[in-house]
Amino acid sequence: MKLQRATLLGLYAILELADQQDQQLSRQEIAEKFDVSSNHLSKVMRELGRAGLVEAVRGVGGGYRFCGNPKRTTLLDIINIFETYQLDAPGQRSPGKDTDLGRALDTVFDEINETILATLNSISIRTMLALKNKLAEAAAELGERSED
Repeated sequence: MKLQRATLLGLYAILELADQQDQQLSRQEIAEKFDVSSNHLSKVMRELGRAGLVEAVRGVGGGYRFCGNPKRTTLLDIINIFETYQLDAPGQRSPGKDTDLGRALDTVFDEINETILATLNSISIRTMLALKNKLAEAAAELGERSED
């Protein structure tokens, strides 16, 4: 599954803000962390704001903060802000689609698509942050072992 750049930026921004809920982060801080254009990130943040997931705080010390529910907001919720996942383009006619093999292949692709969507819909922001922390702890532990 290939996601658009804006979608990935949206995921990174939400995860970063949700990981630091007690802080406000500027667009520049987020852009620098993920090595992206502040202008492009601005468009992404505007969409996340329209969706009610981030709030912009103006003025000195302002920035963005996550205002969604990390237990209920899923990866699919964020992905759906920026794109609709489709296996085939609408109206696209694939060769062999009306054959027995074509229908069998479509059945497999439909099942894969349903699995992807169900998985993305089952992974919350909270779950992603727990995974990030677990991976960081494992990496730190490996680093300590290699120093011994």
